Amino acid sequence: MKDIAIITKEIKLGSFLKLIGEAESGGDAKNLINSQKVIVDGEICLQRGKKLIPRQTVKICERKYRVVSE
Repeated sequence: MKDIAIITKEIKLGSFLKLIGEAESGGDAKNLINSQKVIVDGEICLQRGKKLIPRQTVKICERKYRVVSE
């Protein structure tokens, strides 16, 4: 699992996917989310605007990330 630090108290899922390099644009993030391959805290997430906070986990295929505070 890779820790990803954010400088704000929360980050939207779409922005997080761009930050970690899983999506190049908002459209790419939307397509990835709609493919049902994005799992947040163990559940498939279909909300691009879902707000992530530190300690939450995101899994895409076999890649795992954890949101942490900077």
